[in-house]
Amino acid sequence: MTTNNMCKFPPMPMLYNGLTVPCFVKETDYITMVTPFTLRSHRMMLCVRGEGIFNIDGNEIEFRSGSLIFGFVHETMFLAKGQDITYLYIDYFGARADDLLRRFNVTKQNRSFNNFDGLIPLWQENLSRASADTIDLDAESTLLHSFSRLAGNTSKQNDVISKICTITEESFANSSLSLATIATTLSYNPKYLSHIFKQKMGVSYSEYLCTVRIRYATSLFDHGLDSVKNVALLSGFSDPLYFSSVFKKNIGLSPREYIASVMKENK
Repeated sequence: MTTNNMCKFPPMPMLYNGLTVPCFVKETDYITMVTPFTLRSHRMMLCVRGEGIFNIDGNEIEFRSGSLIFGFVHETMFLAKGQDITYLYIDYFGARADDLLRRFNVTKQNRSFNNFDGLIPLWQENLSRASADTIDLDAESTLLHSFSRLAGNTSKQNDVISKICTITEESFANSSLSLATIATTLSYNPKYLSHIFKQKMGVSYSEYLCTVRIRYATSLFDHGLDSVKNVALLSGFSDPLYFSSVFKKNIGLSPREYIASVMKENK
């Protein structure tokens, strides 16, 4: 099989300030991608073309062009799904490498970042121009620059999460509200928003939306409304029976039982 891989290795990897970068590679070979292998160091990967799923230590990591993905030493990985894929990667290790991962909160639970298309030209240029004498410097500078971009991306993600929460608080009564409709409003990919929302908030968006709606429903009951159907509709539930089921699951009482408890307290 013909490939246009490009692999560059320093003649003798050296430890500079606690950081060693043993290789800078462009990977295009499908057989290599789908063959499981164990990482001997940490790895930063940038997808240049295509989309699919990597299996990293049993976890499915979705990616597309512009995705920045991290693997950790001793993890086993392979391409589980995808065709016509090209990605670049830099392997690195050392005490400073571990410091960088901690500094930018890159962990096994937080290893995939999207919308880094702007890094692609830099990675491609640095890999292409690197010589045997400069490959270690070109690879290290690319690695450090990419890490620095994570800080801006984290800030951007926080801003997006804030916008999602604001829209939800303002529009939860609309029964058609979903992360897909919010993604359209904000011009983002729904899968990306779903990923960063759960990553930052610790719950899925649907769980968050349900919590907001149930919280509002209880406030309506607390203020004297006693029509389950009306409260369901005002809280964003189009189906009163489904509302009753969700309400009991979250509160531990059915709507009627909750209304009765409120009336008893008021008396």
